[in-house]
Parts: sequence; structure tokens; C-alpha cells
Amino acid sequence: MSPFAGRRIVLAVSGGIAAYKAVEVCRRLVDAGAHVVPVLTEAARRFVGEITFSALASERARLSLFEDDDPIPHVTLGRQADLILVCPATARVIGSYAAGLSEDLLGATLIATRAPVVVCPAMHTEMWEHPAVQDNVRLLDERGVTVVAPEEGRLAGGDVGAGRLAAPESILAAAAEALAAGAQASTRDMVGLRVLVTAGGTREPIDPVRFVGNRSSGKQGYAVAIEAAARGAKVTLVATVRRPLPESIELVLVETAEEMRAATVDRLPADVVVMAAAVADYRPTAPALDKIKKTGEARTISLEPTPDILAELGCGGEVGTLVGFAAETSDVLANAEAKLRAKGADLIVVNDVSAPSAGFDHDTNEVVLLAATGDRTTVPLTSKRDVARAVLDHVATHRAAH
Repeated sequence: MSPFAGRRIVLAVSGGIAAYKAVEVCRRLVDAGAHVVPVLTEAARRFVGEITFSALASERARLSLFEDDDPIPHVTLGRQADLILVCPATARVIGSYAAGLSEDLLGATLIATRAPVVVCPAMHTEMWEHPAVQDNVRLLDERGVTVVAPEEGRLAGGDVGAGRLAAPESILAAAAEALAAGAQASTRDMVGLRVLVTAGGTREPIDPVRFVGNRSSGKQGYAVAIEAAARGAKVTLVATVRRPLPESIELVLVETAEEMRAATVDRLPADVVVMAAAVADYRPTAPALDKIKKTGEARTISLEPTPDILAELGCGGEVGTLVGFAAETSDVLANAEAKLRAKGADLIVVNDVSAPSAGFDHDTNEVVLLAATGDRTTVPLTSKRDVARAVLDHVATHRAAH
């Protein structure tokens, strides 16, 4: 089921050249089942017409505080919204929001809501990098606003640089996560905790071009990191892939198993460590310094074990609660139970990656939680964010008992 199905979203469009891209975001939200209410600033109407949004959205576009019989349209919009998505957000809108100004319908609605807010900045590089804009962005982030950082690319006037509106896929992913976090806003059981999460599959070089890897997308690890942050934790994510992420989470990008081990160990101690990454078990013994040319002859690659990060953490004493993951294709529970005993973890999350719609690169997963205490919990096929909640619910129970 779409995370937007049945959700009421105020799509706020401000006056930048990227305003035309909000049309596509609007269409995708409606296609995903959302009830979209467009709000356009006066400046936005110089770039896109309200008729376009009125035709594509679920309701007509709203333009002013004084355009209809509702005496408090900003309060009505703010109270009814499940999410407010500002796309694009100009430097003026960001500054006004940070300062608490209510000079138009958009500004007043932002102040009058308790719904999650996602802001998608778009502007020229010089404006995006200005200290005042960066200070305002940091302030919004500290207040719990999700900021979808702009990308580098072609800008207005033929310029190229940072400030280009994020891709629709990134914006929708951030909106979905904000909705999920908003639904769980009452769960703040990890405030003050340091949580370290790993995600993605490592790449072990064969030569400068090729590597030994796996199919992990990193989606489950990212879901755990985002859920932990939503519960109030200070989160560090060590990952091999880059995906949309709240700015409050520290992201450390690595590539190999050794790099992941070093980045993880360097960030201890931690109250909770969740090893969701698919770390390669073996790596080439002697990677070639130059690209190996195709000769038509058979080749043999010698492999050696990679460092066992989970086992190292399990006996190190610097981790409060340790969670490991096991991706299996046969004897699933037996293999996971053996891993639980061998690694010194408090919990193993195991799934059959050969099962339909579960495991690598899917948005859904089906897992069994095996605890060192002997408890066993089955999580049926659901979203990876829901799996993350189940894992962290168990972590909270474990910490309360110890």
C-alpha cells in the first residue's frame, strides 16, 4: 500500500524557476493516492499557473488568505494536513519560516500547523551557500523540519552548480519518511541514545574496475537509521550507498568491509549498534593495480575472509545492545540461531532473501527476530520502515530489562 494513500498533503509552491517541477510532484502524489491541496505564493504564479495545479490536484489551488469565505484558511489547512511539502522553497520562504513570519497564506499555514513539514530548497549556488541561508536551514532542521538538500546540476541562466531542486524520487521518499515519522511522533523512547547503524553491501575490489559484491540496496539499514532518529536518538549511519536521509543523521560513506569495520569501531562506544549491512564474507587476496584485460583464458581469483565486524563488536564491550542481520536462502532459522550464538549479539534479524517481495532491493521485508533470551518474533511481510520499528521496539524492551 502506498504511504500516501488517503493522506492529506498541502503542496506549497513558491516563486522559483523550479516551480514547474512541482507539477510532476503533484501528479505523482495524486497517482499514489494522496489528497493534494496546492498553495501557491504570488511569486509562484509568475512561473506556473494555478489552473495547472487545480486540474491535477485534489482541490483547487489556494492563493491568498482573503480569497474565500473561510476566515482562517491557514489554520484550516494547517490542522487538516497530514504533511506540508514546500516544493520548491526559495531563500525568502526559508528565511520567513525560520523567523516565524506569516506574510502570506504559505507562511501563515506553516506556522499554524503541527503536521510534519518537508522543505525542498532550490536556488542559485551563491544563494544556497550564503551563510544566512545555511543558518536558516540548520535552524529548521533543529526544529524537526525535513530539509531535502538540493542537488548539483544545471541552473537558470545556463549556470551549473549546487542548488538544483532534488529529483522527484528523492522528494517523495523524504515525504513518505516524514509521514511515517509523524505517525510515530509519540514514540520518543530513544532520546539521548547514541545509535550506530550500517547499511548496504560492501564492494571488495578485484581490480580498479571490478569488484566482488552483493545485491543489497541499503534500504533496510536506512529505514532503521531514520526510525531511530524519529525516536529521538543521535544516529550515525555507516553506509556503502547514498539514499535520501534527514540531515540530523550523520552519514559516513564507505566501500569495503575493512573500511566499514574501521568507520564503525572508530565511532564506539554506542548505546545501540544495528549491523544491517550486507558485509562481504570474502575479498580478493591480491587486487590487481590495473584493469585485468580479457584474454579468453580462464582465471582464478584467490579469496580471503573479510573482518567479522559483528563478532568483533560482540566481544568488545563498547556496545549496549547489538543487533545483527542474517540474509539466508536455506535452513533460515537454524543458520540464524547459530549466528546468534557465535557472534555475541543480543538480537539477530533473519530473512529469506529468496522469498517473494522480501530481502534485497525490495521496499518490503519479512523477518524473524531471534533474541539471545530465547524470544522469537515473526514480522510478516510489511514495509521496511515497519520492520525497523519492530527491531527498535525489541531494542527498547531489551534495554528496559537490562
